[in-house]
Amino acid sequence: MPEGPSIVILRDQIKALNLGKPEVLEVAGYVKTIDKEQLIGEKIKDFKSWGKHFLICFNDFTIRIHFMLFGTYLINAYKQTPLALGLTFKKDELNFYTCKVELLEGNVDELYDWRVDVMADEWDEKLAVKTLREHPDSYICDLLLDQHIFAGVGNIIKNEVLYRARIHPLSKPEKIPLKKLRELVRQCQQYSFEFLKWKKENTLSKHWEVYKQKECPNGHKVEKKKTGKSNRQTYYCTECQIKCA
Repeated sequence: MPEGPSIVILRDQIKALNLGKPEVLEVAGYVKTIDKEQLIGEKIKDFKSWGKHFLICFNDFTIRIHFMLFGTYLINAYKQTPLALGLTFKKDELNFYTCKVELLEGNVDELYDWRVDVMADEWDEKLAVKTLREHPDSYICDLLLDQHIFAGVGNIIKNEVLYRARIHPLSKPEKIPLKKLRELVRQCQQYSFEFLKWKKENTLSKHWEVYKQKECPNGHKVEKKKTGKSNRQTYYCTECQIKCA
């Protein structure tokens, strides 16, 4: 599943085309969750990202695209995979595959809380810490994947920031020192931007310290286990990451 930084890359790739406010000339794809005819002749106001959501903004509505586990996209190209949604402009085209497409009515800025997007200018670190402390008995590995708290954080970022902060994935906020919580929240944003840089350089996996690793940088064995209520795959070092209990 693409994490926040990957959606930022898509947004920036499209903005680099300098489309301005392109008019949609043709719409294709098997998607039935929106009225494709409604898009024809409409001009796109902006392309945005919020967490793992890619947003195509029109005047009175927004098309939200979520790539789920296996979604992909192509710009000015296509492939044989069944097309979910394709948009054709005067000189360019955007094609989306194996993704969830929805239409949102109204002003997108009123629909989303940008303060919880780890890659947004409006990201609010203090709000994230406060929200974590409001869930004292939840596992930290689950809270990091809660898109209402950390929009854009996925399993890679979860594993890496927990290791950086030296926090065991099954620790609970009520037992984690406030200083540690603040460090963890800070790392969520910092690592996300490092993820973005490495993804652009095609070197992301070379920087993984525990994710899909057999040993941590200190030479200790990395455990691989499904943890928390979310039951997501987690990689952690039992030597470096102490459970706060």
